[in-house]
Amino acid sequence: MIGRLNGRLIEKNPTDLLIECGGVGYEVKISLNTYSQLGSDESIHVYAKLIVREDAHILYGFANKEEREMFNHLISVSGIGPNTAMIMLSSLVPDEIAQAIMSEDVPTIQKIKGIGTKTAQRVIIDLKSKVSKMELSTENIFSSNNRNRFDALNALVSLGFDKKSAEKVLDKLDTGTQSVEELIKEALRNL
Repeated sequence: MIGRLNGRLIEKNPTDLLIECGGVGYEVKISLNTYSQLGSDESIHVYAKLIVREDAHILYGFANKEEREMFNHLISVSGIGPNTAMIMLSSLVPDEIAQAIMSEDVPTIQKIKGIGTKTAQRVIIDLKSKVSKMELSTENIFSSNNRNRFDALNALVSLGFDKKSAEKVLDKLDTGTQSVEELIKEALRNL
C-alpha cells in the first residue's frame, strides 16, 4: 500500500494534486483542509491512502496523519464512502469532526452535504469509542486568518462561483486582518 508520497508538486487544485515521485506523476485527491495547509513549495509530502475499487485505484492525500486517521474512521462507517469522507473533511477539520462525535452533535455533522440524520447518528455511534482514542492536536490546524479565508472560499463556491477564480481573488484580497464577511464582500466586488 502507499502510505506517503514525497516528491515534486506539479499541479495543485482545491480537489487534487499531481505529485512527481521518482519520475512517476501521481494524481492525488485532497480535501479543502489539506489544500489550504499545503504551501506552494515545489517539494511536497502528503500522507496517502490507496482505495482499490473494481474500476479504479484512487489515491487520497492528507496534510497530516490525524486527517488520514479520521478519513479511515469515516470510511469504516456504513453509508460513507471515500468521496463523502472527503466532503466531510473539506467541511470540518478533523478536530471539529471529533468534537462533534464526542459531544453527539448531530446537527453539526448533518450540516455536511450528503449527510442525513440517520447517517450522522450512525457516525456518532460507530466512531465515538474510536475517536476518543485519537490523539488530536489541542490547537486548531487553521490560524484564524486561514479559517476565515477557508470559510469565505466555501461561501463563494456555494454561491456558484468557480473555485479557481474565487481562490485567485482571495489570494489578492486576503491581508490576514479581514473577517469572513469582509472577505466575501470584497471578493463579490471583484468576481
